[in-house]
Amino acid sequence: MSFISIFDIIGPNMVGPSSSHTAGAATISYVARQMFGEDISSIKFILYGSFAKTYKGHGTDRALLGGALGFESDDLRIRNSFEIANDMGISFSFEESDKDCPHPNTVDMYMKSKDGKEMMVKGTSIGGGKIKIVEINKAKVEFSGEYATLIVDHKDEKGALAYISTCLQNLDTNIATLRCTRDSKGDIAHSIIECDGKIDDSIIDTLKENKSILDVMLIQI
Repeated sequence: MSFISIFDIIGPNMVGPSSSHTAGAATISYVARQMFGEDISSIKFILYGSFAKTYKGHGTDRALLGGALGFESDDLRIRNSFEIANDMGISFSFEESDKDCPHPNTVDMYMKSKDGKEMMVKGTSIGGGKIKIVEINKAKVEFSGEYATLIVDHKDEKGALAYISTCLQNLDTNIATLRCTRDSKGDIAHSIIECDGKIDDSIIDTLKENKSILDVMLIQI
């Protein structure tokens, strides 16, 4: 029997009628906004499955945009996210896709900043306001956004993971989950590390001191 928490029974604090279509949607884009790390000038949402079929009636569109503006799922400003984005000069659009997707509540987000930075994030809402981020800039990942998360692109070579782990240990940080994939043998590897507690921001510069480390992203909600 799987464990059921009180959170699963009563659901999350949220604005809107559905934990999957509003709370989950807002959380996906909120996490994506934290990953992007810059003010958004334009954003395009591509919706799949039930998101695509019901997003207007459930307010999924306003929730997604609200999260991208930095509003958490219980922020009342979500109701007015369209108007707020327009006032801020942020362009936004929603597209429906009929392509098959592993999960029915899935969205792609394409974010741009005034300085030309771009990022694509794919996320799914899995129920009860919980989410998974499953793709970043076409690289397959998987993390929940519930933990402090370190995403490291590094060379696929011996010692790289050991170095990352040692740096976290030196900061007295415990690893909760670790997933590592690679594009091909000896090419680029992608490590996603979820940790218990906050990760000290100094980890970014420390990791980059190693020539095996190519890029580092720290997500702390």
